[in-house]
Amino acid sequence: MKNKTIRVLFLASEADPLVKVGGLGDVSGSLPKALENLPPDEIDGNAVEVRLVLPFHSDIRKKIPNPVYLFNLEVQSIKGPVQAQAFFLEVNGIRTYLIAGPPIPEEGPVYNPVAAVDGPKFVFFSLASLELAKKLDWKPDILHANDWHTALSIYQLKIKKDPFFENTHTVLTLHNLPFFGVGTEAALTEYAIPPSRLKSLPSWARHLPLPLGLQAAEKIVAVSPTYAREILTPEYGCGLEQFLKRRKKAIIGILNGLDQDSWNPAIDPAIAVNYSTNSLDSRQENRKALIYEFSLNTDPGIPIFILVSRMDHQKGVDIAIDGLRAIKDQNWQAILLGAGDPNLERACLELEQELPERVRAVIRFDTNLSRRIYGGGDILLMPSRYEPCGLTQMMAMRYGCVPIARATGGLVDTISDLAAFPAKATGFLFNQPTVPAFVEAINRVYKAYLILETWRQLQLHGMKQDFSWHQSAIAYAKTYQQLMKGDQ
Repeated sequence: MKNKTIRVLFLASEADPLVKVGGLGDVSGSLPKALENLPPDEIDGNAVEVRLVLPFHSDIRKKIPNPVYLFNLEVQSIKGPVQAQAFFLEVNGIRTYLIAGPPIPEEGPVYNPVAAVDGPKFVFFSLASLELAKKLDWKPDILHANDWHTALSIYQLKIKKDPFFENTHTVLTLHNLPFFGVGTEAALTEYAIPPSRLKSLPSWARHLPLPLGLQAAEKIVAVSPTYAREILTPEYGCGLEQFLKRRKKAIIGILNGLDQDSWNPAIDPAIAVNYSTNSLDSRQENRKALIYEFSLNTDPGIPIFILVSRMDHQKGVDIAIDGLRAIKDQNWQAILLGAGDPNLERACLELEQELPERVRAVIRFDTNLSRRIYGGGDILLMPSRYEPCGLTQMMAMRYGCVPIARATGGLVDTISDLAAFPAKATGFLFNQPTVPAFVEAINRVYKAYLILETWRQLQLHGMKQDFSWHQSAIAYAKTYQQLMKGDQ
């Protein structure tokens, strides 16, 4: 297999810079490029060619109104063929295909809050993507799907046994297990996708996209090593833990990466003053700028807590809010940035009203503002109930903002706790997703913050971490190679 180009058909529901809603957009926008940039001598003489396929969402239409039209496709349904159109463009050097058709609305959000509404769109897209490869006459060595939105492509590949895909192997990256695609059963029936008959799969899961993909995939990649272990437990397995234990040999963990060229305080145009590990003192100018922007207290002895998050129960935003309320007699100030659950948005605004001298709540998604907050804030709050990987902690550390986080998923794999690893610590971890555990950790943070040299070392260690996509891409490429060699 030496000197062979590994062909990867990469399916995703979003990919930066065309469309991004969450972390999947970062992954799908960065991993294909990192794979293609791998030097062959680092992966046994192989090169990797990736073709990225996305639904032609409304958000993409606004940015790219006139991509190159390629051809029409047909997707079979119980009511007859459904027409699809394929378009092409090149994004950051990656061949990218857009699939359009009646089930993919030309207007509307990338994701509907109700999965049943999105069912026809993503079932259609998954099947059309396979037809795209056939129409291109481009036989992939690897079909790489992501989450429930594209998992069905892997199941379809397995049950149809199309000779075109005879030598195609399958990888499913699991970014967030709880999202199965519940409510999409009618769409699967519409496109003649039969339920699973596998007895080890719970009956409730046998006609849902993600479980079907988990059943059929040759390799299941969780987005961090710790999350790969967690999904085998009742706490994180979402009712599939026994099934996943049976598939344990197929499950691996590969930590997501970070685009370290984009997230780089030495060159980031969004922050007031650029700085690096060699000029950390300059970071204080960003802290001053942040204080000025939000009219906060200028005393350097008062730490600035930051929360940059999707407002979601998973993220433990309520734990952070109640925790800050519990320490209101101590000296601190906080900036809370994010949007999502209206109840959590309201809770952030209520905390600002209760403590107007020290809390600022900004209810929106704002990438440039998040960069300024990372560059000037002191302590990132990330009390997630679960966190398959997490990128926020990587971004914060890259900018010298020290994280305090729940010890779960990728947070365990990326943050070294001061008590456990004093010589190479990058932050603080706590075990239970409760306010008392969070407050206890905050008190540890206070002690460290007051010791200048300890705090400086925490910042420097965090900034020096290598979270680049290069290592992650090597791990994926080696996974592809193992499948192609039959070493599963």
